[in-house]
Amino acid sequence: MSVTATVPRRRRRLGIAAGASLLTLAVSGCSGLGRTAVGPVTYKTEHEAVLQVESPSVRGCHRIAPVGAHEVENGTLVDAIMYRTRDCTGGSTIYVPTGVSDVTAPGSEPWRSYSFVH
Repeated sequence: MSVTATVPRRRRRLGIAAGASLLTLAVSGCSGLGRTAVGPVTYKTEHEAVLQVESPSVRGCHRIAPVGAHEVENGTLVDAIMYRTRDCTGGSTIYVPTGVSDVTAPGSEPWRSYSFVH
């Protein structure tokens, strides 16, 4: 009796171990894919044109339209940093948390690029 009682337990343990191994492989396989900041980054230009970028990559510098943006809404799940330069450099930046918007002050330069905090 004890032999037949241990066989189902052994199969169950093997099944759990196999399932955990497959889950680990699946997660590690997907981690190499490019991560995105799920959600939209919406910005408005000086001429009131509204542009939206859906789920941009969390890596790198993202340029905004050549005329720049005067209003930005971060609808992604990742916080962003806005820059007045086209290459995400310089000291005049602003931190825009997820779900928050920002409007430039009258007479100030527009935002020209952004990156994500990751």
